[in-house]
Amino acid sequence: MIIMSVDFGDARTGIAVCGKSELIASPVCVIQEKDFEKCIEKTAALVKEQRAEEVVVGYPKNMNGTVGERAEKCTLFAQKLQELTGVPTKMWDERNTTVSAHNALNVTNTRGKKRKAVVDAVAATIILESYLDFRRNTGAST
Repeated sequence: MIIMSVDFGDARTGIAVCGKSELIASPVCVIQEKDFEKCIEKTAALVKEQRAEEVVVGYPKNMNGTVGERAEKCTLFAQKLQELTGVPTKMWDERNTTVSAHNALNVTNTRGKKRKAVVDAVAATIILESYLDFRRNTGAST
């Protein structure tokens, strides 16, 4: 199944995708958009372009497991995206993915403007890899 992941942000939204084999998650792009509705529209266009059959949206719970304002905004984003595309959309715990993305970029010595341009796509890739690992380890198909 082609699965797309989204690391939604107020200014930048990272996108990653995996192919039907569900083996490798790859970064696609970063959407530079501050307008909530326009970001949903641009993401929906990518869902169609990538032929995604499922979308996983990062769910930024607080470290203590509670749900804050940011997580609620991501949930609203996911709901509106599903309404617009008709593609099933799931929330996936993304705690520490941005930290992991920065650590990965440290290994490759990616700095400055280049780091800022790709960190959200790397975070989306980490979200998708986590989700794919869950599917493989639990046998979950949906």
